[in-house]
Amino acid sequence: MDKLSGVIKKADIVLFAALILLGAALSVPALMWRDSGDTVRVTVNGKLFGTYKVSEDREVAVKKNGNTNIVLIKDGRVRMESASCKNQICVHTGKISRAGQSIVCLPNRVSVTIEGEGGGQYDAVSGK
Repeated sequence: MDKLSGVIKKADIVLFAALILLGAALSVPALMWRDSGDTVRVTVNGKLFGTYKVSEDREVAVKKNGNTNIVLIKDGRVRMESASCKNQICVHTGKISRAGQSIVCLPNRVSVTIEGEGGGQYDAVSGK
């Protein structure tokens, strides 16, 4: 233990903690100021199935290749209500509401993405 305490000093621990806090502080604005989206884009196998307004409550039945996914748009949020896939990961993803967020059902090849002005395209590194 004496050998280890000679290598790691209190100043190293303080520096490490400060770097962790700085990283967390720089991440908060990027997460808080993301645009809320205005359009829901649904694709199947990479092809556009439809676009819908986030502000209009509706249920979208995506039926392709013998598979069915139900997308629910309600109160400015989007979720996968049900899916005919076995793993149900897309259903358990929960609700999304911000531009750039998505729900993907890999077995059925269905993707639901929220888009909007700015669409989560802010680059935290370059600031553009």
